[in-house]
Amino acid sequence: MEFARLADMTAHWAAATPDRTAILYEGTAETWAGLHARVLAAAGALRKAGVKPGDRVGHMGLNHPAYVVLMCACFRLGAIMTPINWRLVAGEVAYVLDDAGIGLLLADRAFGPVIAGAGAHGLTIVWTDEFDAFLASATPEDALADTGPETVALQLYTSGTTGFPKGALLTNRSLLGTIAKGALTGESWSLWRDDDVALVAMPLFHIGGTGWALHALHAGATMVILPRPEIPAMVEAIATHRVTRMFAVPAVLNMILNDPSAQGADFACVRALLYGASPIPLDVLSRSIARFPNAQFVQCYGATETSGTVVYLPPEDHSVEGNARMKGCGKPFPGNEIRIVDSDMRELPRGTIGEIAIRSVSVMAGYHNRPEATAKAIRDGWYLSGDAGYMDEDGYLYIQDRVKDMIVSGAENIYPAEVENALHTHPAVKDAAVIGVPDPKWGEAVKAIVVLKEGAQATADELIAHCRPLIAGYKIPKSVDFVAELPRNPSGKILKKELRKPYWEGMDRQVA
Repeated sequence: MEFARLADMTAHWAAATPDRTAILYEGTAETWAGLHARVLAAAGALRKAGVKPGDRVGHMGLNHPAYVVLMCACFRLGAIMTPINWRLVAGEVAYVLDDAGIGLLLADRAFGPVIAGAGAHGLTIVWTDEFDAFLASATPEDALADTGPETVALQLYTSGTTGFPKGALLTNRSLLGTIAKGALTGESWSLWRDDDVALVAMPLFHIGGTGWALHALHAGATMVILPRPEIPAMVEAIATHRVTRMFAVPAVLNMILNDPSAQGADFACVRALLYGASPIPLDVLSRSIARFPNAQFVQCYGATETSGTVVYLPPEDHSVEGNARMKGCGKPFPGNEIRIVDSDMRELPRGTIGEIAIRSVSVMAGYHNRPEATAKAIRDGWYLSGDAGYMDEDGYLYIQDRVKDMIVSGAENIYPAEVENALHTHPAVKDAAVIGVPDPKWGEAVKAIVVLKEGAQATADELIAHCRPLIAGYKIPKSVDFVAELPRNPSGKILKKELRKPYWEGMDRQVA
């Protein structure tokens, strides 16, 4: 099925399969007819609250059907859904609320103190446990806004190189184009069936969560929504609801392999298992293939800025024994172009390491209110990923390092500048650099390397505690080393590669 716009999905499936289950959540079931009715009710409630086309509607909460309802209502109104990472602290939340200009926020009460600490003024808050009352507060709205392919549908925030996150603007065109790419391969894993049940466990504030939910909405499949990716709940959901399709990050796959609740569990129902958002150790991948005996494994490489996956490693390139291609990302979807370029955007020969550039319908429209950042990220239609890699003679992509300093820990993107800014507010810190080092559980862990002011004293624990109220927990350094000075080039830039080198010595690539 092809849709001209995201707003058409729930209406179509409500008419075509009204009694099929659309969402399963904590013992409750919603049919497609019921889901669409709630979407129309939400559109009416948003309209009554003053939401107009182009307005940002926020969400800060665990995965919940209310998010899907609100997102689909925004599609119909031409409003822009803007989820907020619930792991952020008050200062970070305040920045996102202000930068996006969010006027209405759907939120879990558990995050009330953080939202209050953000000091948002003029913000209408709808608590998740009062969402049904919010829907009943107005007449359902069946009208559709005049949206087109370039209408922005989602604004997803990514970590920022300067210490401030950026809102990536994803359009109807980029999101629907990404969804359509799988079917263009003609491969069986990409073809959704009427009886498909998709597990939606990855956080919806990430493209990996919302993007996967959009795939299920597009296919008219049943979604099993879990509040968060807790392994016992995932194992139970797979067995109880006979999940056929799922997306997971490598850290979650590794936890499934090692969690006692998963030992002896029956995963035979899973037919397609997509994974990505960070590199995966070959051992974890091989063991996962053996653990899910009937699943076609597909690696996904992309970014928030590319609306999700642009490069994939197909099932045929996977094996329990492991092979060279399983160390890479795969090949571009049909219609996508990948180049390896130097700093002047010149294409490099096969086998040469350079920056990965992507040209695709999937590329974002830009960063919200960031024309300079947009111009740096997208040049002549090519999105510069910040990843360093190479392509082999068969057109398969392999990541070796990062051009940017970004750290990926448990599939969360962390820019050192955010952590360094927090460290520099400590009175004892003269200089600081933050790098990613190998971690067996999360892939990479945040390490701070600190120079103290002359005569000043501070322990690693003190610096870690100092960061806790300033930045989200996953960004806080897991360890701190103290040095007399940091290595810098003649222009004063810290040589991060020199700092990283001892920790990555002997490894095939410089990212985990």
